[in-house]
Amino acid sequence: MNGGSSPTPRDPRPAAVVSWSSGKDAAFALYETLRRGELRVVGLLTTVSEEFDRVSMHGVRSSILRAQAAATGLPLHTVAIPYPCPNAEYERRMGAAVAALRAAGVRHVVFGDLFLEDVRRYREERLAGTGIEPSFPLWGRPTAGLAREMIDAGLRATLVAIDPRHLSREFAGREFDRTLLDELPAAVDPCGERGEFHTCVTAGPFFRSPLPVRTGRVVDRDGFVFRDLLLPEETDAGGDRPALTRASR
Repeated sequence: MNGGSSPTPRDPRPAAVVSWSSGKDAAFALYETLRRGELRVVGLLTTVSEEFDRVSMHGVRSSILRAQAAATGLPLHTVAIPYPCPNAEYERRMGAAVAALRAAGVRHVVFGDLFLEDVRRYREERLAGTGIEPSFPLWGRPTAGLAREMIDAGLRATLVAIDPRHLSREFAGREFDRTLLDELPAAVDPCGERGEFHTCVTAGPFFRSPLPVRTGRVVDRDGFVFRDLLLPEETDAGGDRPALTRASR
């Protein structure tokens, strides 16, 4: 009789990465994918500004991005993009990243998109023929109810980018909670799906522990208002914010 341990059975579920913006929609898409159990999540995929070393669009520091990945226990795959980033260059770099993921066995990319048809169509068109399929676990769900589901599930997030054309700058740095939802102007989507605001997730049911972040300075850049987040060892000096270049959402 062989006294060695039996080999671990291979997980037959298709491998997937989550398009990780650092925000609540991507985080809840991860949560729903894990809850459904149809896909095997093997990593997070994020675009990062080369010049600023921050997550594109949200402006979150790469240090916090890495802390998020560590808290989920998932490998982080970053795609460095220039600032500014022409669309052709974005597609070239993302195409190379997708090809590498496909070669590594990934078969799905999970997106946190909610209802913007043009964004979904773009994702589908860019992935067509790559051998990787898009997945949209939150698609079409009414955002007023969805926002509250996120909060009730234990997701904690901070508003880190504000479009002042739609939302007062005082919302930058606010917690994404029920009080905030009650105070949002009627024209603002509860999940900020039209770009009214972007968030950074600091805790959730799939985090090993909450991130010990604190809010830093406010920066106005390219027509948007950003609120910095810092880890305990970081200072609130320097490190300007990137513009809202194309990014995973």
